[in-house]
Amino acid sequence: MNRVKKQLFSIHKSTGMVSINKNPKRGKARNIPESLIYETIDGKPFYYEGYKDVLSNKKTTEEIMGSSGIQSFIIQYLLDVLFLKIGRKKYHFLTNEIGTHIDNNNNISGDIYIYDKAQLTPEKINTHYVEVAPKIAIEIDIRIDLSDEKDFGYVFTKTHKLLDFGVEKVFWIFTKHQKVMIAVKDEDWITKDWNQEIELLDNEFFNIGQFLAEEGVKP
Repeated sequence: MNRVKKQLFSIHKSTGMVSINKNPKRGKARNIPESLIYETIDGKPFYYEGYKDVLSNKKTTEEIMGSSGIQSFIIQYLLDVLFLKIGRKKYHFLTNEIGTHIDNNNNISGDIYIYDKAQLTPEKINTHYVEVAPKIAIEIDIRIDLSDEKDFGYVFTKTHKLLDFGVEKVFWIFTKHQKVMIAVKDEDWITKDWNQEIELLDNEFFNIGQFLAEEGVKP
């Protein structure tokens, strides 16, 4: 008979540590720095991929938080499309793991979030996580440790959270498989090869495969 293991955790504000006890009857709680949390969904912390190497002193925190070359290159390309073809008259284009506060149990990070200026007004921009739903969310690869999770279980959960929050469209770009998943609320989600023309916003398209080929980049 399979046993269901509940993962218990608590965040200690005084120390900035998260205590995790996968087996409350036998195991000892592990203190994990809060800085290693990438995001929190339904009250559960998801840690940066490679956080265990930080805990064992094999890597530094900075080493696991950076984007790869191909991820950064794609972000640069998409920002070029946004700034040069669409422009900032109607939209804000926020990046650098933009933090989004949905509610007390859900704090989500993103690679590129596109906001309607009519929704994200100046008084809503401050030193805290943004509390306004972006119009479009773009995610590039899975940045968290999924040793206890199935990849697409996390992707689906996060995508549903974003759509329920009010995001109109969510893009997931998977560099390993060279695929783009497009999710719209109450519609079938579709996945395309990244060498196709895919509409980003306002009838402007992107083609990652073509862009990389033109730049001589072989992922």
